[in-house]
Amino acid sequence: MTWEIGLVFFFLAATAVLFSMERLRVDVVAILIMLGLAWTRLVTPAEAFSGLSSNAVVAVIGVMIMTFGLDRAGAMKSLTRLLTRTAGTSESKLMALVSSTVAALSAFMQNVGAAALFLPILARMSKSGRFSLSRLLMPMGFAAILGGTLSMVGSGPLIILNDLLKQNGLEKFGLFAVTPVGLVLTAAGIGYFLAFRRAVLPERECPDRTGAQQKLIESWQLPQTVHYCSIPAGSRLAGLTREDSGLGTAYALNLLAILEGRSVLHAPWRYSRFAAGQTLVLLGRREDADQFARESGLVPAGDRKQLQELLSTSGSGFAEVIIPSRSRHVGRTLREMAMRKNFSVEPIALVSGDREPRQDFSDRAFKAGDTFIVFGPWENIRAMDDRRDFVVLTSVEDAAQGTPRPLKALLCFAGAIALVLAGLSLSLALFSGALAMVLLRVISIDDAYRAVDWRTVFLLAGLIPLGIAMDKTGAAAYLAGQLMQVLHGHHPLFLLAAVAVLSTAFSLFMSNVAAAVLLVPLVINMAKMASLDPRMLALLVAVCASNSFLLPTHQVNALLMGPGGYRNSDYLRAGGIMTALFLVLAVGTFYWLYL
Repeated sequence: MTWEIGLVFFFLAATAVLFSMERLRVDVVAILIMLGLAWTRLVTPAEAFSGLSSNAVVAVIGVMIMTFGLDRAGAMKSLTRLLTRTAGTSESKLMALVSSTVAALSAFMQNVGAAALFLPILARMSKSGRFSLSRLLMPMGFAAILGGTLSMVGSGPLIILNDLLKQNGLEKFGLFAVTPVGLVLTAAGIGYFLAFRRAVLPERECPDRTGAQQKLIESWQLPQTVHYCSIPAGSRLAGLTREDSGLGTAYALNLLAILEGRSVLHAPWRYSRFAAGQTLVLLGRREDADQFARESGLVPAGDRKQLQELLSTSGSGFAEVIIPSRSRHVGRTLREMAMRKNFSVEPIALVSGDREPRQDFSDRAFKAGDTFIVFGPWENIRAMDDRRDFVVLTSVEDAAQGTPRPLKALLCFAGAIALVLAGLSLSLALFSGALAMVLLRVISIDDAYRAVDWRTVFLLAGLIPLGIAMDKTGAAAYLAGQLMQVLHGHHPLFLLAAVAVLSTAFSLFMSNVAAAVLLVPLVINMAKMASLDPRMLALLVAVCASNSFLLPTHQVNALLMGPGGYRNSDYLRAGGIMTALFLVLAVGTFYWLYL
């Protein structure tokens, strides 16, 4: 073993440790590894930065923009309404329809985006009392992950696979090369939940959906819970900032808006100053509002009905919002987020896991899956939903939405797929579809920039040089030789099973993209030593990198864990069986199709 191979192994170990520790963000780790490889001269500077212009990275950007465009244009919402009407009151029928549709969408868009699309629909349906949200979200989430195996653009590992094959001088896969395997896995996953849902899915009240929170939202909409107080000349409040007034800390009140004449200022931020003549719109208990008004020298507002009409015509309301796993706000406090300043919405209450709603949560760090209630203009709430940092569960009023363009969005998407089938490169076809959405004004160019998850982009670009270093230094060939000494002489099924288990294990504790980048060069060398098709073994790695059901570490599972009220034990029970089923079917299908 040369010193270069030893150094590559050091970078491999560092990547695995840093990903599993989660002390640094995954994109930061990838950039650190990318630069480390260049500084140690394991790769040239051109090779280190080649990932930024790779076919996989550009294709991912195109997929992100088109996914955003389809959602923004309303194309997916029409489909979800049709599905929910078709399902009626049958839980099994709804589960089958939603899971099948999410899986199909995940074949061409990010699986976490497909899951986020259906999350608000299922949450609203569960409030009707017909369905249990905890029995619907997990099958939908697993279907989104499985659907990523239906095409070569369905998941990060499959997208990056062709670039890894090209580095090793192997032929690329076509768009639907993986579809036969994906169909088997997806059908088995959906059938598994339909057959055993009563045994493996939890049946519980989700406190942040069907219990206290729902009642809280309904009570907030009653007129007597909103109080209107005017600031007269001489009030102690005049000249004070919102933060100095003690509204939230001393009186447990929320300031929804300030009315002045015919103008409405929603969710004033903490440094906004009060002035005589303003009317405050407060939310909270009657006794708290009366105490605040008495001690601050406020007087009852004039025409309450007129003020209510002014507030209602401002196009505002209450909404439930989730912090998804990939949000940049995970680990940040409300003050650091500056929600009032950036979105002009008032955060009302927070529900985290099975805890009751908390009124004072300004200094509490948010976790993935935390849900809170906001009040503000629908236009601002919709702007939150358009970003990757939030998932809005409440139906946003359509008044300010503008004219949806679902047909244009669908044509752009279909055109991009047609270009791929016609033989154009994946990056050229998908990026052309994304640009078409901008030119046809489905989305603006600013929307296109916002649609890109740059963490994913740099994760992909940063890890590609690691695969180059493994091949260039001979590290992959060396490690493959060591593993083949153990597997030599055994039936090919043992090799397939070993590769599948290794890929699954890596994806549970690090990014599935990282697992593919680390293992594909290795298994290509193993396949050559075993006289097997190296492309087939590499494809098995990319497929099994999606076998992430055992723990809520996958982005989709993390997104749904809070809303579904799931625990780790729920994933161990339902996901454990799914993981074993996935391994058996993946290994068996690859052996039957390719050997």
